[in-house]
Amino acid sequence: MDHANISVVKYFIISGISDVPMIHFIIFLLVLLIYLLTLGGNLSILLVVCLDQQLHTPMYFFLCNLSILDITCSTNNLNNVLISFVSGDNTVSFLGCIVQIFIFLSLTCSELLILAAMSYDRYVAICNPLRYHMIMNCRICGLLAIVCWVMGTVESIPIFWELLKFSCYKSNRVNHFFCDIMPVLKLSCSDTHFLDLYILTVGVIISAFSPFLMTFVSYVFIIATILKIRSTTGRRKAFYTCSSHLTVVFLLYTTLAIQYMRPHSLVNLDSNKLISLFNTAALPILNPLIYSLKNKDVKAAFRRRMRLSLLPHRKDSKLFRGV
Repeated sequence: MDHANISVVKYFIISGISDVPMIHFIIFLLVLLIYLLTLGGNLSILLVVCLDQQLHTPMYFFLCNLSILDITCSTNNLNNVLISFVSGDNTVSFLGCIVQIFIFLSLTCSELLILAAMSYDRYVAICNPLRYHMIMNCRICGLLAIVCWVMGTVESIPIFWELLKFSCYKSNRVNHFFCDIMPVLKLSCSDTHFLDLYILTVGVIISAFSPFLMTFVSYVFIIATILKIRSTTGRRKAFYTCSSHLTVVFLLYTTLAIQYMRPHSLVNLDSNKLISLFNTAALPILNPLIYSLKNKDVKAAFRRRMRLSLLPHRKDSKLFRGV
């Protein structure tokens, strides 16, 4: 079904990470391990934040939103690799493919906005600490989170609607391990000028550049405030509170810039697979690691949870010895 001018496409064939059958089992195990680590790491963050009263702060509220986004995005993007190996079927329906694109784009837009909200939270915490709890109250944090999720969804609706109207494809084989916007646009022989323009304007300027600008401006003020702190220990402590967030922002924006900020006619789909694999698989694992290893509060909360979970066993052992 690879001949030109296909008028109707009922399903797409997902080519996967590699075309070499000998390594499919290794890829399956690797992707399964990555997915389980993503679930385990992000669910651990969610659990410890929910259970530990000391982490009920705006920063960790947004971190929970980030963990939910990472879990959902990994499930959406990696399910084709796992399901195709188990079932032997590497096809996805036309509507299923378009829905997968929509979910991925909306989650990515929401993640960029959540990271921007986290940068604003750090700005208020460092630049206006006396009014921090008044500004970043529960109502404002909840409203910011809702706006991030809704805007990410709304910005992706025109792409979803336009893709549904595409009627002509040169092939139905998607050169990727999930349905992504660039590989599908490469296959289309319909007019893609609107989507090209939308991605470069709304996609880049509103969805990517606006949150980036907000994050950048926040950190300009943050760094300016940190440099005014006379104590070296104080400067180090203030910067340490932002280091985890700054690392995640840098990694995400770097991969997205390499992957998407080019016209789709210039995109090399094979190299994009590797970048997308890092963005889809590695980053959701790195996020909880970065926030747990580089954050004293999270590490302390994990230790408290571990002590509390072991406490009943210690009491039982003492009672047993007493008997």
